[in-house]
Amino acid sequence: MNKALVTGGTGFIGRHLCQSLLADGWAVQVITRDTAAAAKILPAGLVPVADIKAAAPADAVINLAGENLADGRWTEARKREMRESRLRITRELTETIGNWETPSQVLISGSAVGYYGARGDDVLDENESPGDEFQSELCVAWEQAARRAEAAGIRVCRIRTGIVLGADNGALAQMVTPFKFGLGGHFGTGNQYMPWIHIRDEVRAIRFLIDNPDCSGAFNLTAPEPATNREFTATLARVLHRPKFAWVPGPALKLMVGEMAHLLLTGQRAIPSALEKAGFHFEFTRLQSALENLLGGR
Repeated sequence: MNKALVTGGTGFIGRHLCQSLLADGWAVQVITRDTAAAAKILPAGLVPVADIKAAAPADAVINLAGENLADGRWTEARKREMRESRLRITRELTETIGNWETPSQVLISGSAVGYYGARGDDVLDENESPGDEFQSELCVAWEQAARRAEAAGIRVCRIRTGIVLGADNGALAQMVTPFKFGLGGHFGTGNQYMPWIHIRDEVRAIRFLIDNPDCSGAFNLTAPEPATNREFTATLARVLHRPKFAWVPGPALKLMVGEMAHLLLTGQRAIPSALEKAGFHFEFTRLQSALENLLGGR
């Protein structure tokens, strides 16, 4: 039986991934600070583990843990926590799995398209250099921490994920409510790119990287056709059969959420070159079909 160890398993992506692994007969451990609470929300059959060092050796390790960047204002204290929450667990994870008598075959470690910073209309594949902003520096440090596992001979895939779309949680669920009341609209100019991916393709891509021993390095987990914020909101309104009247000017957004507004007003035109070159085929390449699949009937 294949064995997996997952951090961030109680999160949006983690829960879908764990369900997929379990359905295929994997034994899955999930690292969580509150094992009792995790047992209530995780699928039956998972093993919650409070201490990374107590986890049993696993064939595949998937590291998705980290404080949500979009969950609150970016105070200096919160930025430190966002950084430390990622680096602390990644460093502890790489140290632990590197000391296993039989090392893990692969580490899939989270990162984000924020790695590239605000790049306007530039088309960004995995060979592009990082930006020099907070989220870019955070992703660089996070990826460097994950690469420490390579010294133990472990294959490492660094997944730079875009906006993951799912019906039950995540960014899309937060967007739908204002649109239902006719209050949805774009941010700033609306020309900033939103590199999105359907949750089903996110999970399929992670599983693909686990299963393919030739895959290592950085991978953009984004659909092949990123949309601008204006295109995204117009498509969402069309799928929901709601008007799109609202518009939030950049200065107003900055007053509302502070420095975090930078994430919403800039974007990355990231494309999944490495993933497609490796042979991965997306189920959802067009935004409208992805939204229709997730929101059909609403």
